[in-house]
Amino acid sequence: MALTYRCLIIDDESPAHKALASHISKFDDLEHSGSAFSGMEALKMLNENNYDIIFLDINMPLLSGVELMEIQPKRPLTIVTTAYSDFALSAYQNDAIDYLLKPISFEKFSKAIEKARTYYSGKSLKKDDTTNKKVLSVRVNGQMTDVVISDILYIESLGNYMKLYSAKLNLPLLIYGSLASITSEIDSTDFLQVHRSYIVNVNKIKAVTFKNLTMNTNEIIPVGRKYQILLNSFFK
Repeated sequence: MALTYRCLIIDDESPAHKALASHISKFDDLEHSGSAFSGMEALKMLNENNYDIIFLDINMPLLSGVELMEIQPKRPLTIVTTAYSDFALSAYQNDAIDYLLKPISFEKFSKAIEKARTYYSGKSLKKDDTTNKKVLSVRVNGQMTDVVISDILYIESLGNYMKLYSAKLNLPLLIYGSLASITSEIDSTDFLQVHRSYIVNVNKIKAVTFKNLTMNTNEIIPVGRKYQILLNSFFK
């Protein structure tokens, strides 16, 4: 059976929805599965439904497209669709796979979809042969190490490096990379970014307050102001 990619259009203008929906309808492997007319509405839909690709406008009231990307790095594949060229760097820094300027031609749209297909065709998550648990492969001191994803407590960003804390390890693992890159590898609804420097395993949280949360190891993790919206919607 052929794959079908569920698509969510996020834009505060109806004409943009109509144009993108028209482009989507021309592909047998694309399905227009939702429409959000604000960043806040999109946030709710992303937390309640599964999508494979989102088409994201930048200039929206209350919560812009860039802000949505920053507070929800663990999101479907993102294609930015905007009338403004100024935000391309921010979009790519937040792992958008393409940046399309309006009006969006069918040719440019098609090329963006081809990038999405290429991404999904090459995406795979390793399984541990003995436990059948999902694992994350990271390079530590020049060697590849497998970490069971469900054992991860939280990940802390340190510039170009990260500290990965696991319930099964006495010391954190120091690995190269960014939080944005590792969230695509984790690919799980069990992880949430709560601060520009922290991603946490929600199953390991013991208590939540406005300014911080407590892990089940009693470690305190700060909560960034703009991430509070996402945290509140998650624990409703």
